[in-house]
Amino acid sequence: MFTVGTDLFVLNGLLPTIARDLQVTEATAGQLTTIFAATYAIGSPLIAAFTGSWDRRLLLGGGMVIFVAGMVGQAVGTTFLALAVARVVAAIGAAAFQSNAFAVAGATASDETRGRALSWVATGVSVSSVLGVPIGVFAGASLGWRGVMWGIAGVGAIVAVAVLALPRVTVPAAGLRTRLSVLVRPAVARVLVVTVFGLTALFSVFVYLPVIAADVAPGVTISWVLAAYGLGSVVGNQLAGRWTDQVGPRRVRLVSIAGSAVLLAVLNAALLSLPGLLVAVVVVGAFGGMLMVPQQHRLFSLAPDAPTVALGLNGSAIYVGSGLGSALGGLVLSGAGPAWLAPIATVVAVAAVLMAMENATVREPAMA
Repeated sequence: MFTVGTDLFVLNGLLPTIARDLQVTEATAGQLTTIFAATYAIGSPLIAAFTGSWDRRLLLGGGMVIFVAGMVGQAVGTTFLALAVARVVAAIGAAAFQSNAFAVAGATASDETRGRALSWVATGVSVSSVLGVPIGVFAGASLGWRGVMWGIAGVGAIVAVAVLALPRVTVPAAGLRTRLSVLVRPAVARVLVVTVFGLTALFSVFVYLPVIAADVAPGVTISWVLAAYGLGSVVGNQLAGRWTDQVGPRRVRLVSIAGSAVLLAVLNAALLSLPGLLVAVVVVGAFGGMLMVPQQHRLFSLAPDAPTVALGLNGSAIYVGSGLGSALGGLVLSGAGPAWLAPIATVVAVAAVLMAMENATVREPAMA
């Protein structure tokens, strides 16, 4: 999970360098994140539906092999089209791996240790946003961005071999019809829409942070800014777990999205100095990191007959939001300029707040 997460996050820190090498604009290069996210969002439920009875080791190992192939394609690609195709391949592999990592962790753990096992899997992605980005940016400064891609591919190959050490694991199959039936439940759909809007707001700025912070965080300094965002996200994720148990998922979700909206609204002011920017991204990362725990908790209660399906759909919603965010940010960047990224993201975040508030007033039965 750390390896796959590093690929997702490190691209943001290397965006200006990749854009120059491919001779495209930074807004265009940012669409590589959109391509990855869209492929993952579509591929994840389809892979799960058509491989329901397979041994999870085959999907984990095979998914990582495909991911490595995509990373190699990015390392050797010389045009934007070649990298776009390689991103599609990598996303298919990532979808096969990530969507099954939680299932394997839950199935191989005992009832007493299942929560911790799932937490460790999720921590892989969170830690990649803290460590993977600065490692990638610093390595990129000495080895070039292609060297970073080769490095991720090498670690991925090790992971693919290590999967063989896992025991055989199978989980109950859920066909595409079952997954779609969960998706069209109004209560579930409302939760997923909040996820999409919340992630759209964050990623429309986060993907292009190296561009909008270029004056106060030039060169490798941006890696510390991105790491600060990741650190805040880890802290927010941990706090959300405790607070959701104490006050319920609805309040935590609302605090998360409202806090993100406020921080995005003042982000341009924070860009005037590096210390101000670091504080702002830590806090907005913390608020953003709070969102997924209450969302997952709510989905468990809304779809008790198919909780893994509901959580899988939320995973797709996360990537839909990140893809829409990178696409929206690219349009704003190329059309209105970097100064408008944070204000537009704030509008999207406010819309998410309004939807979350509306959800809180609607009675959501488990089988809506």
